[in-house]
Amino acid sequence: MQIIAQCPQCGNNWLLDSTAADKRIKCPRCNKLFKVPKLSDIPKAVKIIRQAKGTIYVDESGKTYG
Repeated sequence: MQIIAQCPQCGNNWLLDSTAADKRIKCPRCNKLFKVPKLSDIPKAVKIIRQAKGTIYVDESGKTYG
C-alpha cells in the first residue's frame, strides 16, 4: 500500500511506502519535518474530509481545523 503525502509547508506531494506511516519525515523540497498519520487513522481522516463542507486543515499533532 502506498500513501500520498503532502507537505503542510510547501504543498509538495509524493508517494510513500506504508512503512512511513506513524513516522516523522522530511519534505524533499523544503526540508520541513512532519508526521505521517498511522494507517488506522487514515480512513477516519478521509471520512472527515469527505463530510466537510469547507476546507479542512490537519496540523502536525493531528488536530483538525475547518
